[in-house]
Amino acid sequence: MEFLSYLISGISLGSVYAIIALGYTMVYGIAKMLNFAHGDVIMVGGYVSLLTMTSLGLPVWVAILLAMVVCTILGILIEGLAYKPLRSAPSLAVLITAIGVSYFLQNSALLIWGANPQVYTPVIEGAVKLFDGQLSITYISILTVVVCVVIMIALTIFTSKSKMGKAMRACSEDKAAAQLMGINVNKTISLTFAIGSALASVAGILLCSSYPTLMPTTGSMPGIKAFTAAVFGGIGSIPGAFLGGILLGIIESLAKAYISTQLANSVVFAVLIIVLLVRPAGLLGKYVPEKV
Repeated sequence: MEFLSYLISGISLGSVYAIIALGYTMVYGIAKMLNFAHGDVIMVGGYVSLLTMTSLGLPVWVAILLAMVVCTILGILIEGLAYKPLRSAPSLAVLITAIGVSYFLQNSALLIWGANPQVYTPVIEGAVKLFDGQLSITYISILTVVVCVVIMIALTIFTSKSKMGKAMRACSEDKAAAQLMGINVNKTISLTFAIGSALASVAGILLCSSYPTLMPTTGSMPGIKAFTAAVFGGIGSIPGAFLGGILLGIIESLAKAYISTQLANSVVFAVLIIVLLVRPAGLLGKYVPEKV
């Protein structure tokens, strides 16, 4: 029964990683850049939702919507001010800028909300008791998994069926050719950042509801692990991000339970290294030869 409890906990945690990883994989798949500030957008979403519920006293659904709106606008601003001028710059310049934006968001949160951890109010409380009370599954765990699956299905349908989704896929294949076909590449990339940031706000709310402590560095490690999950599953692949997130959460949960809490992160990254040695493109990623 303990193993089942750890497994459910891992799936719940992995669902949060998967939601964040979906944002990573969309931005990379279309803009071919790694937005390392993505994890800090999670933190912003957590603070906005917390203040909406506590300081303003508004309902949970208002807090969720407001957090999504704020993070969506933040994502568009980050892309427009920090990344758009670097479209033709070397990848190293973009990477350094992403790290700079990450530290800017963290330190801004430090100045606005302070360094002291704040207790987060979960969006839903309670648990389901199974097997005569031997197994307890919290409502937030169930909600996290359901939201993750719904988001993955919705994104898959959006990118394959909608006009804008097809434009995103075209930009992912060849931006110059897409532009010649009349696609607004800048608008498409901005929309991608907006969607990714909205997903980050949802992930932040779910993460803080499961682990109710919020501080300016809350999104750093989950952001790194979600990026790891995206690479694990095959970055650029929506099903790969989902699979990578779930597997990463399960591995971390079981490592904490049966190996060591201190070594859990090491085990996670060790598994990633092994997978990439066997499959460099990730579990569901496809190897694309570089054109010369």
